[in-house]
Amino acid sequence: MMERASGAPEPEPPSAEEASPQLTEEQQVRLSGYGSVQDVRSGEVVFRPGELAYDLILVESGTIELVAPQGQDEDEDEAVVATYRHGGFIGELNLLTRQTVHLAARVVEPGRIYRIPPAEFRRLMADESDLSDLLLRAFLARRDRLRAGAVARRLEIVGVGASAAGLALRTYAARQRLPHLWVEAGGPAGDRIMTSAGLASADLPAVLAPGRVLRRATPAELATMLGLAYRAAEGGPVDLTVVGSGPAGLAAAVYGASEGLETVVLDSVGTGGQAAASSRIENYLGFPTGLSGGDLMQRATLQALKFGARLSSPCRVAALETGHDYMRVVLADGTGIDSRAVLVATGARYRKLPLASWDQLEGAGIYYAATNLEAQLCSGQAITVVGGANSAGQAALFLASCGCDVTLAVRGSDVTAGMSSYLIDRLRADPRVTVRPSTEVTELHGGERLQRITLTDRSSGASWEQPCRGLFCFIGASAATEWLPGLAKDPHGFLRTDVQLDPYPLSPVWAALGRSPFPFESSEPGVFAAGDVRSGSMKRVAAAVGEGASAVHSVHAAIGTNL
Repeated sequence: MMERASGAPEPEPPSAEEASPQLTEEQQVRLSGYGSVQDVRSGEVVFRPGELAYDLILVESGTIELVAPQGQDEDEDEAVVATYRHGGFIGELNLLTRQTVHLAARVVEPGRIYRIPPAEFRRLMADESDLSDLLLRAFLARRDRLRAGAVARRLEIVGVGASAAGLALRTYAARQRLPHLWVEAGGPAGDRIMTSAGLASADLPAVLAPGRVLRRATPAELATMLGLAYRAAEGGPVDLTVVGSGPAGLAAAVYGASEGLETVVLDSVGTGGQAAASSRIENYLGFPTGLSGGDLMQRATLQALKFGARLSSPCRVAALETGHDYMRVVLADGTGIDSRAVLVATGARYRKLPLASWDQLEGAGIYYAATNLEAQLCSGQAITVVGGANSAGQAALFLASCGCDVTLAVRGSDVTAGMSSYLIDRLRADPRVTVRPSTEVTELHGGERLQRITLTDRSSGASWEQPCRGLFCFIGASAATEWLPGLAKDPHGFLRTDVQLDPYPLSPVWAALGRSPFPFESSEPGVFAAGDVRSGSMKRVAAAVGEGASAVHSVHAAIGTNL
């Protein structure tokens, strides 16, 4: 099986007109004011694959082709992706994400261009709202055309979709909107690619790019290869480091970067957090017909990038050091990021059922998200959703709409206790969904992949086996704060902030500052918490967004006190 990144049928790609809008003369004049002029000759390369960064290019005269390098197959020649002439501009989403250049720009007819370097490009995006919107729409359209076109074949991921390692790579590539092609091992295309690249089953999943093969690839290795891992920038400390890129973290990034704070965002998995795994959100303000968590988080990510925030993932934070002139966020590889303020938005870690073989079957039949990727793996199969909150109900409805026969196992006897009434009504009306209260999963069956489960009725004690190709677990989460041993926490490990710290003695440093903690500030001055990681949070997307935005106001106040 060979498919696009999302794991679902791709919509029609944007038209060439959407991807390459023609600038007016007035727009060209304004855009050129941010750049420097350069005369170019036929055959000259403006930028080439592998460069760490490139300039936004405005074409005043002449002709420039955008070219994808030769593919994996020897008979797969260079592909001309687009052609630009007077009034055209060359640039794509990696101007925002800082992804390594993957295409070449080559001069076909001599002429004149304007180069707009990264710093000026950032200023342009901040100061020229109409040009910023035009550029962003074009960048998105171009990325979608690249994902649907020949460029996707220049980055191939080969693996077993029903494996944890394969699913991790696919999920990361989808969240990053990477132009790539997933190739299922064991099919004709997979066998051909593995033979030509000299790959064995033990090498999977593998990533194939022009001139490079990653064996037993991980998202972190793919990110490093593409330039998406954290890269230290020149200069002093940043203003704000946000740890976690769920709704709270991305909201903080948008408001921090848009208000002039040099903002870095780090996430151990990929942008979007747990919200990106939600199949549908129907109670988020402003979206009466609902939208998927992935769509919402991708829009938020683009907003943060537009305003100049630097997002890096996967990027695991190991420690926070506060004994320096500035706070230092320490990554797992030992890299230190000095920052004037830190916002912890790490959310919570998925809870597991205490069953034998659980860890081995994660990603191979056990899932914590119900997106198109997981649904494709289970389409038409019998699956079970565990949980009694809205997230479980939404997942059950979504999976049923994908052709699955769904059992919703709720441990409590009252389904209405934790789920919205509109969801319960829909679940009861759906012929593909069976709701079982007072029921829990007590045993897993299968080898390399989950095949069946044992369910037990907690009221009667009766147990039975049933087929299960996908077990979707939505039973809550625990705080992801083990890397913060010095901060005040509640009994469950969630961070205490502001007024929650009143009954507890604060360190002498607060007396020296002559103030109390600001809203969303933790027991450590200059360290803030927002979203699910904060004690007493509502555990709702809208609330997390509000907390992340509000925390930035406190960050401004704290930085103003010269912490």
